[in-house]
Formats: sequence, structure tokens, C-alpha cells
Amino acid sequence: MKKEIKSWKNLEGAFAGESMAYQKYLYFAKLARKKGHEDVAKLFEETARHEIAHAEGHLRFLYPEDQLTVQNLLEIAIKGETFEYTEMYPQYEKTAIEEGQLNWAQESREQITESQVHAAGFEKQLQKVSKVFGGLAKVEKVHAQGYENALAKLT
Repeated sequence: MKKEIKSWKNLEGAFAGESMAYQKYLYFAKLARKKGHEDVAKLFEETARHEIAHAEGHLRFLYPEDQLTVQNLLEIAIKGETFEYTEMYPQYEKTAIEEGQLNWAQESREQITESQVHAAGFEKQLQKVSKVFGGLAKVEKVHAQGYENALAKLT
């Protein structure tokens, strides 16, 4: 599916909404439990499980398993984390400072650092995966050439 079509944007929005509901309901469950309402906490947790299942369903359309390699997954993750620390959180920090929300600005700075760490971890794994696949490709090429040579001798 192409990212520029409206349905893609709709799926991304639906995924974001379901993901936010999941996190929000888990947080609400924690607060309800602290306030002595175990039954309400369990209701929020059960609903959160449904929300995350919905989010995963949207992801299956956005990122079809049969169309992705581990390298693709890592590249997508690196791109997302890089966007967070180069554009998203710096803008959020700037806005928070302009509005006098210094706690939110500090949270953004912390998220910038965390996103950099995440991107670096994904990049490290991508390098490992690329070396493995690069090595396998060379081995396969050698084997393929051997088969071609053997076939040529037979014909």
C-alpha cells in the first residue's frame, strides 16, 4: 500500500488511536486500582487488551509480514526513531519552552536522548544482520557458480 493514499493515513490514524487507548486504559487501570476500585481497574485492563488487538490488526495492513525482511523492519524503526529525535521532540521542546511548560520541555529533551539510543541500537542490529545476509549472499553466489560450472561440464 502506498503511504500517500488516504487509506494509508486513515490506518495510521486508527493505529495511533488504538495504541493511545491501550496505554491510556492501562494507566487508568493503575489509577483506579490505587483508588481502591479493582473492578474498574480490571475493566480498563480488559478493554486495553481489545485496543491493542485492534492496533495490531491495523499494523498487519500497514506492514504486511510477507513483504518485510528483518532488515526492512530495522530500517523502518531507525527512520521512526530518527524522526523523533531530529524533528518531533525538538519541535515539542521548542513549543513547550515558548508556552512556559518547562516540565514538558524537559520530558522532550529526555525523549530526544532516548530516541537516539533506540536508533543506535537498531542501527547496530542492522549492521549485524547486514553482515550475516551479506556473508550468506557471497556463500550462495559461490555455490551457484559451482553448480553452473558442474552443469557446464555435464553439457
